[in-house]
Amino acid sequence: MQSFSLFTYIYAKNFKAMKKPMLTLTALVVSFALGVAFKSVTTSTSKEKMKRVTGIGGIFFKCKDPKKMTAWYQQHLGLETNPYGATFEWYEGADRTKRGQTQWTPFPQETKYFEPSAQQFMINYRVENLEALVEELKKEGVTIVDQIAVYDYGKFVHILDAEDNKVELWEAADQ
Repeated sequence: MQSFSLFTYIYAKNFKAMKKPMLTLTALVVSFALGVAFKSVTTSTSKEKMKRVTGIGGIFFKCKDPKKMTAWYQQHLGLETNPYGATFEWYEGADRTKRGQTQWTPFPQETKYFEPSAQQFMINYRVENLEALVEELKKEGVTIVDQIAVYDYGKFVHILDAEDNKVELWEAADQ
């Protein structure tokens, strides 16, 4: 019983300091689960309907000190970090040859990368055939923030959702 009381004291004392990192971790876990759910929801049996979102490509959030935040998650939660944050690799369904990944990245509080949105978080959705999707979104009146950018790890474009939150769409290079 003595150790339980000590645990309760330590937990209560550190709860305030742990609140934001725990919310961030919760958001990451929920986003990963949503990615899996989106994959099953967006899979269509009709060949006429184009796939749109196939999963969550990443969670990006603002913080005061990205390097310190990354080090904290590495030290305390065991994230294997890289220059972009941490990358979680997974397999698509039962096919062990199709690998996917979800990126976790802290950004500086003063970053302009999320603009024009004022939100603290930005979600990156994995998509198939980004060029065709952008054409469809234009026809549907969706605001396209920028041009498609191409890098060795994929193609990216930013859009605004119904409440003007900036959303990043990513077609992985290996698709």
